Amino acid sequence: MLDAVVIGAGPNGLVAANVLADAGWSVEVLEAQPEPGGAVRSDRGVHPDFVSDLCSAFYPLAAASPVISRLGLEREGLRWSHAPRVLAHPLPDGRCAVLERDTAATAAGLEDFAAGDGDAWRGLCDVWDRLGDAILGALFTPFPPVRAAARLATDLRTAGGLRLARTLLLPVRRLGEEEFRGDGGPLLLAGNALHADLPPEASGSGGFGWLMSMLGQHVGFPVPTGGAQELTTALVQRLRRRGGRVRCGEEVVEVVVRGGRAMGVRTADGESVAARRAVLADVSAPALYRHLVDPRYLPAHLAEDIRRFQWDFATFKVDWALDGPIPWTAPGARGAGTVHLADGLDGLTRFSAQIATGHVPDEPFVLVGQMTTADATRSPAGTESAWAYTHVPHHIKGDAGGHGISGRWDRGDQEAMAERVEAQVERCAPGFSSLIRRRRVLAPPTLEEMDTNLHGGAINGGTAAMHQQLVFRPVPGSGRPETPIKGLYLASAAAHPGGGVHGAAGANAARAALRSGAVRSLLSRTQRRLADRPTAATADRGTSSAARLVDPS
Repeated sequence: MLDAVVIGAGPNGLVAANVLADAGWSVEVLEAQPEPGGAVRSDRGVHPDFVSDLCSAFYPLAAASPVISRLGLEREGLRWSHAPRVLAHPLPDGRCAVLERDTAATAAGLEDFAAGDGDAWRGLCDVWDRLGDAILGALFTPFPPVRAAARLATDLRTAGGLRLARTLLLPVRRLGEEEFRGDGGPLLLAGNALHADLPPEASGSGGFGWLMSMLGQHVGFPVPTGGAQELTTALVQRLRRRGGRVRCGEEVVEVVVRGGRAMGVRTADGESVAARRAVLADVSAPALYRHLVDPRYLPAHLAEDIRRFQWDFATFKVDWALDGPIPWTAPGARGAGTVHLADGLDGLTRFSAQIATGHVPDEPFVLVGQMTTADATRSPAGTESAWAYTHVPHHIKGDAGGHGISGRWDRGDQEAMAERVEAQVERCAPGFSSLIRRRRVLAPPTLEEMDTNLHGGAINGGTAAMHQQLVFRPVPGSGRPETPIKGLYLASAAAHPGGGVHGAAGANAARAALRSGAVRSLLSRTQRRLADRPTAATADRGTSSAARLVDPS
């Protein structure tokens, strides 16, 4: 019998399996899709000469994650590549905010927007230099992160204490207003906040935008050389070398529970896979609690809490095989791996408000990935493998663009939305459309078909808003990987610390399982020692207290 079964071979599931295997547990990962990786996959489906990442593509959180670092994936052949510039946000008037890996270069560019903004950026970087390690330590450990939080509290006192805490809780619009005079700095912060579903006016969006910007500043937005699949391949290879197994095409339809404890899983073809110690679920919280676990084993309030669970924005993505690099008007965008497109901060607010009211944005905020710019192996010399994505409502009430996009996501909806995305690129890069050799559209239902965790195209496992973080993730009173079922652990982005490829949710679940296993083992050994005490003492003194502990009867 296996020690543990992991449901789902996404990055969190594979990290969890590796951590368990390192501890000597026998572990098997069951994946519904034909190949492992979840949202970390790549293919040649757009054009045979072009590598395209299906979902995630840039990995600043992986680069900063101590969880990923401890796995030593470079020994499995993983290599990272960087674009000359991290990120750019060109504006229609020709100006361009650029995030470089060199602080002085980023600051110099922001100084062109307004005098003093370069120093303001250096000030934000100084805060990161003092607090960054403590913040990452708190972010990537189970909640509550006692030791990391104690260190962070100490560092906060020396870095400004309550005033700094206030700054990190600010909406990113207000943070930009307080720190900068020009448009460049606020654009970098706000665009990075919208890598999650945090509008410029959302509390905490300032802290998240600052976090992502500082990661870009200090570790870049790296990509795996050869494609996102190489990160998955490294995780799978490492697991297999430690005796773990990954079986694809095996959809789990039930977590088997007996006596209040998870005992294994059942697959769609009727196979039962037993687990002696734990079941770890790299699945969404609604999928786990609505579909995989029989409701009779769960507290009554959990169904109501899950009903209130909020997904992050739906996603619409377009992949391109281009005959040449994107001809950006702004020189700063030409060497950037990631490019943000929106008409300033007000454009980001307008975009977010349209989604909030159920309308497909007419001028969407578009995130562009220039993959060959970041990794020359992705396509032939002189070409570009590129993609762009934007967000749309889950439930569409209307189309602000007037083209009748309905949310059915039939061919008409897909074509209209793809053309809208391409128009945003064309505005800042005239001639872009003439470079398109082939195109692939991934509408929200398509993304979900590729990975059921991406419900309706939601890519972060649930909203990053403050009301669904920490002890509120995925439901109030949680925040940890343990579930109401003994031996069952939530190991996906639905658990703290949330979305992004960092492996922390999987590692947290694995460590919780290991701790529980160690406690059970200790109790079992103690009971055996008590039961094995010499019977002579019992004969002399009657039934000993130890014997009574083992057998009260």
